[in-house]
Amino acid sequence: MLQFLIRRLTGAVVIMFLIGAFTFFLFYTVPQDFAALSCGKNCSPENLAVIRENLGLDKPITTQFWEFMTGIVAGRDFPQGHCSAPCLGVSFGSGEFVWDSIIDRFPLTLSLTVGGLVIFLILGLGSGLLAAWKRGTATDKIVSGASIVLSSFQIYLLGPIFLGLLVYSSGIMEFPKYHNFTDNPGTWALGLLIPWVVMATIFTAQYTRMSRSTMIEQLQEEHVRTARAKGMRQRYVFFRYAWRGSLIPIVTILGMDLSSLLSGAVVTEFTFDLAGIGRLAVDSSLTKDLPVTMGVMLFGAFFILLLNILVDLVYAYIDPRVRLS
Repeated sequence: MLQFLIRRLTGAVVIMFLIGAFTFFLFYTVPQDFAALSCGKNCSPENLAVIRENLGLDKPITTQFWEFMTGIVAGRDFPQGHCSAPCLGVSFGSGEFVWDSIIDRFPLTLSLTVGGLVIFLILGLGSGLLAAWKRGTATDKIVSGASIVLSSFQIYLLGPIFLGLLVYSSGIMEFPKYHNFTDNPGTWALGLLIPWVVMATIFTAQYTRMSRSTMIEQLQEEHVRTARAKGMRQRYVFFRYAWRGSLIPIVTILGMDLSSLLSGAVVTEFTFDLAGIGRLAVDSSLTKDLPVTMGVMLFGAFFILLLNILVDLVYAYIDPRVRLS
């Protein structure tokens, strides 16, 4: 296990370096004067020269790349002050350090992801197991039919419907708003409840169908039939043998879904006017704030790599037949 972790972490470092290099040269080799973008309209030549020097754009491209990569590991010095590692540069628009902007937005995106994840896993896996347990009955048909219908909806459609019913028409709930979890967990949960329910509604349908199909497939495996032949109780065989094996494909999809949500829930944040990482990425793209866009891309890539490693570790725990060699 230790050797596996070392190999994966080493590979992740190499991949992150390649992504950083590709991202840097992709943005910084385009024919665009970034100093002019940062300076804005009616910028004098004197101010333009000062900004170009402060941003390091007067240096050779190789020097800029070296400072960018070493800044991620060791930090950098800017006219605004020292940027501690991991330093992803300075925003053209706000003049703030990119890492600080991302960290300020991260708790909201993390809260959206974790809350929605808990709800749709409980509902999705639970309803899928129920449908598999009651296979062929009316319960199975109702659950399967509902999952097909719900899977056709999208966040940008369900979001306004929930807002119209729960906020604007009835006034049962307030418009979604992020509150710090440490200040008041109840207010934090209530402020994000509508986005959680909308996300859970869509993802629950996907995980219901998947958990049902994988569970039915596992019930046909030889080790499950052998357990039944030995006289074990149906409930024990269902949860002890079949359910555990059915989680492997679900973990795979969950890893991809979770990484994409963490790297920026763009649609959800725009639908409910929440200022998370997804909103930050879109705003920086519209304003051509390239350091922020690069920072968000690297931040998202980091979480995708991290979650892929965690998924492989979960494999070994769920199914001992999986060998991390």
